[in-house]
Amino acid sequence: MRKLSRYLNLYRVFVIQYVKTTMQSKADFFIGLSGFLISQAAGLAFLYLVFEQIPSMQEWNLEQMLFIYGFAQLPRGIDHLLTDNLWMVGWQMVINGTFDKYILRPMNIFFQIVCEKVQFDALGEILVGLILVGRSVAKGTVQVTPVRLLFFIISVSAGTVIYTSVKLILASIAFWLKDSSAIMTTAYEVADFAKYPIEIYAKPIQAVLMTILPFAFVAYIPSTFFLSNANIWKTIGAECAVAAVIWIIAYKLFQKGISMYESAGN
Repeated sequence: MRKLSRYLNLYRVFVIQYVKTTMQSKADFFIGLSGFLISQAAGLAFLYLVFEQIPSMQEWNLEQMLFIYGFAQLPRGIDHLLTDNLWMVGWQMVINGTFDKYILRPMNIFFQIVCEKVQFDALGEILVGLILVGRSVAKGTVQVTPVRLLFFIISVSAGTVIYTSVKLILASIAFWLKDSSAIMTTAYEVADFAKYPIEIYAKPIQAVLMTILPFAFVAYIPSTFFLSNANIWKTIGAECAVAAVIWIIAYKLFQKGISMYESAGN
């Protein structure tokens, strides 16, 4: 308990320092946030344009699609907010040797990496997600009860773990390849497919989203519980199981990568 309290206090200190640094350039902060809001607006505009031509898609209507879209943005946004610094591991820390600093400190290395940066641009994703989910509730697309609200929080948390785990796995590849940023970028482009029902994609894409990059478990699969009362164990339960398994794999690979790490030297 004392160790947890210590890490929470350290996290608070790191975040406060990062916020102070960020606020030195308020224009960059608001430009970044605006950029994410614009990109989300473009995605929604595309969805509306599609449904103007096709009233329903594989038996999914616009209101249901908007819920899935908003639902997908929440775990992705939280992951983006809290663990964005993992990109630096795959992109430049290993190849440049700046990863050394984490090894020298008497703290958990993963903790050090994630608490060093908070990506406030992600607030745009979270805001859009909350608005769309709230809209679905207001229109009666999904029903709200205390139990469903609890499952919703569990699902978003598990989805965040899946996103973070995938990112950690791909960043850890840099310990062997030195730079895995291209792989990470490709994987996160694939993650955009998670905003829509997987039935609209070809079978190979569905297989990727269910296995190699299990983004289908982030929004689409759990959303069927809220939209159509699908079996809890096949939706939220499956999502939590995938989150637990992929996190164990990711963290084990990360630890193995650290053991293989060699400073860049000069």
